[in-house]
Amino acid sequence: MINGIINVYKEPGFTSHDVVAKLRGITHQKKIGHTGTLDPDAEGVLCVALGAATRVCDMLTDETKEYEAEMQLGITTDTQDTSGEILSGKEVNVTAEQLRQCISSFTGDIDQIPPMYSALKQNGKKLYELARAGITVERKARHITIYDIQIVSMDLPRAVIRVKCSKGTYIRTLCNDIGEKLGCGAAMSHLLRTRVGRFKVEDSLKLKDIEKIVREDRINDALVTLGEFFSDLKQIKVTETGIKKASNGNVLTTSDIGLHNTLSDSEEVAISGEDGFFYGIYRYDIGDGLLHPSKMFLC
Repeated sequence: MINGIINVYKEPGFTSHDVVAKLRGITHQKKIGHTGTLDPDAEGVLCVALGAATRVCDMLTDETKEYEAEMQLGITTDTQDTSGEILSGKEVNVTAEQLRQCISSFTGDIDQIPPMYSALKQNGKKLYELARAGITVERKARHITIYDIQIVSMDLPRAVIRVKCSKGTYIRTLCNDIGEKLGCGAAMSHLLRTRVGRFKVEDSLKLKDIEKIVREDRINDALVTLGEFFSDLKQIKVTETGIKKASNGNVLTTSDIGLHNTLSDSEEVAISGEDGFFYGIYRYDIGDGLLHPSKMFLC
């Protein structure tokens, strides 16, 4: 089984589900999951986890994300992007300075109402299914954080912005809200996700590239291993005596990892075998002198 994370460049026209389905065919592996859904028209970084790495999907979803988005001032649509039906059109009498001030006002912790055209569920129904049926329901605002927002280029009524934000942020809703505050409306016309945590768009691979790598039996060239993903932790090889314990997710002694009195209380370490197999994250308890499993990655 292939275990690791692939930084996929999702191209326009594919859903995130399409990417997973195609990768299942390319790798001949069923256990695959993606994190951080991108709309079909959007492109850029889509982190896909394979095998035991699917256990980090929740961690990847929580990562800070960065985007470049183009928005068109003067219109509003039912989807909050230019793929939707135009609801209103207004003349744009906004100056460059007014746009800069407006955009900068969205920095920090803000409340954002999720769009109707989203995969969020309400009473078991996805919001976009309700929207397509002509039904609009009340949505609760969610707390999000815009860490940074800058104007990349401006040719009014269009502008490109770069956004660094927390999970759960809808960039097309951000564009819509900017337009609403300006009084002329706005809709997102293009979206590129440039980063998810440590995964950058310049390092991403298109599906055709991954297919070629797999065909040439070089899948490891495309993978970020679990050990690499947890590279900020101390990397420790389990000894021969500890392999069976680690294989069953049992506690380890310091002699099982060949270390004595070198760990601090509650310190987390990444445990793998001499063969490179990644067992999981262990936390050291100075009270009993043992390492306890914190998050295991056993298939």
